[in-house]
Amino acid sequence: MEQQGYPYSERPLFALCYPQISRHYRCCNVLLMERISTRTGKLRPGDVVFFRSPENPRRVVCKRLVGMEGDQVTYVVDPKNSDKCNTIVVPKGHVWVEGDNIYNTKDSRNFGAVPYGLVEGKAFWTLLPRRDFGSLAPKPK
Repeated sequence: MEQQGYPYSERPLFALCYPQISRHYRCCNVLLMERISTRTGKLRPGDVVFFRSPENPRRVVCKRLVGMEGDQVTYVVDPKNSDKCNTIVVPKGHVWVEGDNIYNTKDSRNFGAVPYGLVEGKAFWTLLPRRDFGSLAPKPK
């Protein structure tokens, strides 16, 4: 299995979470990613994960893992326009991911549960911005 010219075992462990742009600022997070947790099943809700986009497999996306297979997840269907919630059970072999900015994100609320095989790694360290430098702990529920 190869990606961007690297044999699977030699792919770099770093990844760039694409820039978030708003009217007031431009933010770009640089995170270190490890691939061991995905292979050993050590992911848990709250982890920040990188995965192949179900809509465009050439694109790697970074989102927070909210639910594992069998978990019941309640989410706001359209947070910009209503408070309507929906509850689903994450299907076998899938994970549910959501962006931290609920009002401006494309995540499982849009494309559904993500097959576990598309998950590439887990972020564990923030390099940039400098104010966030350090270990990336899971976000508590």
